Amino acid sequence: MSHQNGATLMTDGSIWKRITFFAIPLIWGNLFQQLYNTADSLIVGNFLGSNALASVSSSGNLIYLMVGFFNGVAAGAGVVVANYFGARDFKNLRRIIHSTVGFGLICGIALTVIGVLTAPQILIWMGTPQEILPGSVTYFRIYFSGSLAFAMYNFFVGILQAVGDSRHPLIYLIISSVTNVILDYVLIGILGYGVGAAAFATVISQFLSAVLCMQQLLRSPAEFRLCPRDIRVEPKMLRLILTNGLPAGLQNSIIAIGNVFVQAQINSFGASAIAGIGTYGKIQGFVFIPIFCFSQALTTFISQNLGAGKQERARKGARFGMAATMLLSELIGVIIFITIPQLIAAFDSNVQVIASGTNMARVDSLFYFLLAISHCMAGILRGAGRPKVPMFVMMICWCITRVILISLLMPFSHNIYIIYWAYPVTWLLSSIVFLIYYRKSDWSHSPGQPH
Repeated sequence: MSHQNGATLMTDGSIWKRITFFAIPLIWGNLFQQLYNTADSLIVGNFLGSNALASVSSSGNLIYLMVGFFNGVAAGAGVVVANYFGARDFKNLRRIIHSTVGFGLICGIALTVIGVLTAPQILIWMGTPQEILPGSVTYFRIYFSGSLAFAMYNFFVGILQAVGDSRHPLIYLIISSVTNVILDYVLIGILGYGVGAAAFATVISQFLSAVLCMQQLLRSPAEFRLCPRDIRVEPKMLRLILTNGLPAGLQNSIIAIGNVFVQAQINSFGASAIAGIGTYGKIQGFVFIPIFCFSQALTTFISQNLGAGKQERARKGARFGMAATMLLSELIGVIIFITIPQLIAAFDSNVQVIASGTNMARVDSLFYFLLAISHCMAGILRGAGRPKVPMFVMMICWCITRVILISLLMPFSHNIYIIYWAYPVTWLLSSIVFLIYYRKSDWSHSPGQPH
């Protein structure tokens, strides 16, 4: 394997080793990133109570709606970076990197303005209960005041991972996660500040990790080193970023819009349901770690190998990555199924909160292998330069179908189990569609070329 200051060329050698060794630092990094969210909820729930926990939980889907779009665009930019890196086209590699950073700065500023201005109205539209609305607005606005850090971190990490460097982002995430936990405990547990302190701690930690990633790119090898004076958004490169990134960004936002609708339905069941299901969402985040990480590894692996013209190697990597992810996610699902009451209780001892989170987990957790199929297929197709396919599949299955299903059934029976079951049913639908498409597709297209 070719290494250069953390970068890894994935176009030769053992397929399972390349994918697994790239994914392992991603898994550890995302594990520590998940501690961001978990530490917020754990400390808020224990020190400030159920209503404060519900305030943080109710903001989650809305935050993902805003941040998820730019995360998807950053991932799409990474596909083009990986393709040029695999093809050893260093001239275009430098151009795409500097255009990506320039576009990231624009995205971060836009997200700050949109998030801070729209927070109260959107939370009201979602039917956020009055008793938790002030806390939700405070959390949301402080969180989005740090949008530039969130955006730049994701664009920087997208570049580093695209050149095969998953080790440095891991180190920086560990540092920022530890910082986040310490700040949470000091500001809330010792000094007694409210939910806004949890958002503030996350913002400070994210700025730290963004600065560390930037420093790594500033001292990278000349082929992909970041030079501040060269940062500009070139029209051709922007077109490639948007062609590969816009569908992924829209996919994330569309799923989040569906989840915002679902959150509005959950809100109708009261603060205990909001806190319980929101807490389960934090725990479920640990399930997404191997799924997202192998999906990211597959995107980089596929894109680099297609850039090098190695289609059959790319297909073999796709098969291994999907099998490994399904196995890991299902093992975690079984553990969560067994231990979920104790896990929820660690956040909040309220019996109704524990019951709400446990009931949803007991419905969903044995179907995580379906999540693995859908996310891996999305990663594979993005790496193959087909980002519109997962966008449409997930828009139809995870947003439109899920919303229609809940909307049709809820008036007949205002039963929260309708919401619980809507998830595995729509995961199954997307998995079937992806597998049918995959069997019929060919991979002659390169993501580094406009189409």
